[in-house]
Amino acid sequence: MISPEILRRYPFFGSLTPEQLKALAMIGEEENYGKGTIICEEGKPAIALFILIEGGASLYYKSEEEFRPNTRRDFLVGEVNPGEVFAISALIDPFMYTATVKAEQGCHVVKFNAGEVNRLIEKDPALSCKLIKQVAKAAMERLAYARVQLAAAWAK
Repeated sequence: MISPEILRRYPFFGSLTPEQLKALAMIGEEENYGKGTIICEEGKPAIALFILIEGGASLYYKSEEEFRPNTRRDFLVGEVNPGEVFAISALIDPFMYTATVKAEQGCHVVKFNAGEVNRLIEKDPALSCKLIKQVAKAAMERLAYARVQLAAAWAK
């Protein structure tokens, strides 16, 4: 459990009512990850949603040929800065992480168990709508950054 005041600081949670903030705070847990730690991995079940409080992390997509695993390459497609959410796949069916998130420096996060968040939004359709709206916004920002990275890669 964390204080609702922690969440109130971040735009992602700005449209939530005090009751909704309190409900999310009740299931939030503060965690720390050291530099180089993989926080979540592409292709694995999306079991948690995170907001970065301090530090910095990077988003990577993997590329490998199906029958040649030694061809795997990780491509940087985005950065996570303090105040941003990541692992948004925890709220989107099929609930699988679509990117690997690696701590580029020590990271302090608030972690929300995806099952508990989904139970909250089943009880509160307004919360569901507000969170999905913010998730869509975050996804569009990440897509724009990935497009820039792709354009830069093709220009080489």
